[in-house]
Amino acid sequence: MAKLKVTQIRSTIDRKEPQKRTIEALGLGKIRRSVLHNDTPQIRGMINAVRHLVTVEEVNE
Repeated sequence: MAKLKVTQIRSTIDRKEPQKRTIEALGLGKIRRSVLHNDTPQIRGMINAVRHLVTVEEVNE
């Protein structure tokens, strides 16, 4: 299964509360922090909600 490397590139300061919670749920919270997630529709939806705050790379295992 493919994985997604999600990296936060922008701050959550002055963002709406749902966006802050989504960043937290993804395991982020600090700029330049990266996490790996399985490529699922749920994760894709979360990334889409905060796409202006993160970058995404596909990683093959």
